[in-house]
Amino acid sequence: MESAVKEKEPLISNANPKGGFRTLPFIIATQAFEKMATFGILPNMILYLTRHYGMEAATATNVILRWSAATNFTPIIGAFLADSYFGRYATIAFGSVLGLLGMLLFWLTAMIPNLSPCDQFTMSCNSPTTSQLAFLYSSLCLIAIGAGGVRASSLPFGIDQLDKEKDAGIIEGYFNWTYALATAAVLIGTTILAYIQENFGWIVGFGLPVVFMFISMVSFFLASSLYVKVEPKGNVISECARVVVASYRNRNLELPSSNVLNDGMYYCDKDSEMLMPSDKFRFLNKACLIKHQEQDLTQDRRLKNQWSLSTIDQVEAFKAIIKIIPIWTTGMIMSINLSQGTFNILEASTMNRHITSNFEIPAASMSTFMVLSVVIWIVLYDCVIIPSTSKLRRSPTRLRVKQKMGIGLLAICLSTASLAIAEGKRRKLAIDEGFQEFPEGVVNMSVMWLLPRQILDGFAEAFNGIGQNEFYICELPQSMASIASSFSALGMSCGNILASFILSVVDNVTKGEGKESWVSSNINKGHLDYYYWLLFVLMLANFFGFVYFSKVYGPCKREENEGQEEGN
Repeated sequence: MESAVKEKEPLISNANPKGGFRTLPFIIATQAFEKMATFGILPNMILYLTRHYGMEAATATNVILRWSAATNFTPIIGAFLADSYFGRYATIAFGSVLGLLGMLLFWLTAMIPNLSPCDQFTMSCNSPTTSQLAFLYSSLCLIAIGAGGVRASSLPFGIDQLDKEKDAGIIEGYFNWTYALATAAVLIGTTILAYIQENFGWIVGFGLPVVFMFISMVSFFLASSLYVKVEPKGNVISECARVVVASYRNRNLELPSSNVLNDGMYYCDKDSEMLMPSDKFRFLNKACLIKHQEQDLTQDRRLKNQWSLSTIDQVEAFKAIIKIIPIWTTGMIMSINLSQGTFNILEASTMNRHITSNFEIPAASMSTFMVLSVVIWIVLYDCVIIPSTSKLRRSPTRLRVKQKMGIGLLAICLSTASLAIAEGKRRKLAIDEGFQEFPEGVVNMSVMWLLPRQILDGFAEAFNGIGQNEFYICELPQSMASIASSFSALGMSCGNILASFILSVVDNVTKGEGKESWVSSNINKGHLDYYYWLLFVLMLANFFGFVYFSKVYGPCKREENEGQEEGN
C-alpha cells in the first residue's frame, strides 16, 4: 500500500513525471481498438459459421451467444484478479497479448483450408471435425479472455493516472471520451469491417481485426514507462465471502434489539461513519457481532481472524448487493432481446437492402442503426429534453434512475413486438413468392421494416443501459465502484446464457414429431415470428416484474438525500 501511495506522489510533484493526462490517449486507444477488433468479427459471425463451417443456424447462434456471454463475463474475473493479485497494468498487458493471439488464430481459420470443413470453390461442406472445432473455439476463448483483461481494468487504470482532487475536470472528460470513442469503435466494427467482410472476403475481413488488436497492444505498451502502477488491494468479493462465513459461524448468537445503541457490540472501522448495522437482512448482522473481545480482537482492536468477524461496512456492502439483485435480473432478461441480432442478420440478408441502385446495406450493418440510435437519444435527452423541460417547469428537472430503467424496459417490449410483426410479413411474402425451399431468396420487402427494432433497442439501451450503471454505482458503496461498473456486463453475460437456453428449448420442443423448428435454418419454413412473440410475452412480464421490484426496493439513496435536503 505504501508503494502505491509513493507512486502516486509524482502526480502532485514534478520530480518524477509519471501518470497524468498524457497517458490517457494510450489507455483510451487500447480499449477503443480492442472493441473495434472484437465487435468487427461479431456481426458476420453467423454467416461465417453457417457458410464456412456448415453449422445449423440454431447451433451457430448458440456458439455466438455463449461466446458473447464469455466476453461479457470475463471482465468480472479480470476485475477480481486485477484488484486482488496482479494489478491493473499486468491484467491489461496480459489481456492484450492473449487477445491478439486469439484474433490471429481466428484469422487462420479463414486462411488455412484444412481448418474448416467447407470447400469455398465447390460450396460443399462436411461436418466439422473435432480438431477443427477445437481450433475455432480456442481462438474465441482467447479473444474473450483478452477482452476481459482489457475491459476490466482500462477505465480504472486511467483514473489511477490522475489526481482525483486536482484533475476532477480531466476525469470527467476522460469518461466522456472513453464512451464516445468506444461507441465510435463499435460503429466502425459493425459497419466498415462488416462491409469489407461481405465484399472482400473473410481473409481480408478478419485480417483487419488482427491489425486493430495489434495497434491496441502496441498503444498500451508504448507508455509503459509513464504509467502509475498501483499495487493490488483486497477485493470486495472475498470480503463478501467472509461476511457469509462469519454470519454462519455466529448463527447461534442472539442479536440485540435494534433500539439498543452500539456500545462495542458491533465491530466497525475506526474511521467508519456506520456505528450500527441496518435492520434489513438482520441475520447478516451476526457477522459483525462481537462474541468475546479477547478472542476476536487484538489489544489495538484489530481482527485476529477475518473469517470469524466482519466490519459493519462489509456487512452493509454485502446487503447492498443482495438488495439490488431483483432489479439486476430485469436487466439480465432485457439482454435476451438484445441477443437476437444473429437472426436479424439472416432476415436482413433475405430482404431488399438497396438504399440506392448502386449501394446496398450489408446485412450485418443493420446494428449500426442501433448504435446511432443510442447516441442520438442520449444527445436528445441531455441537450434538448432536459433543458426544455427544466425551462418550462422553471426548475431543474430530470428523470429518476428507476424511471429511466423502466422506460427502457417498456421500449424493449415494443421493439420485440415490431420485430415479430416484421418477420410475420417477411415470411408470408417469402412463401407467396415461392422461396419456401430457398431460404437465401430475396423477397420484395425493404429491410427498413427492421429499422423500428433498431431504433427502439437504441432507445432502451440509452435509458435502461445507462440507468443500470447509474443505479449500481449510486446504490453500492464507493469501495465497490469497480464491481458496480461490472454488474451490467455480468447481466448481459447471464442474459446471453439464458437466451441460449431458451433458444435450445424452443428448438427442441417445436421440431418434435417431424415438424419444422420455429428457429429452423430455413427461416422461411420456420416461425421466427412465433419465437419473437414468445419473447414479447417474456419482456412484458419482465417489465411488470421491474415495476413490482422497484416498488419493494423503495427510494434510491440519491432520492433519500434529495428528500432530506428538501426537508431541511
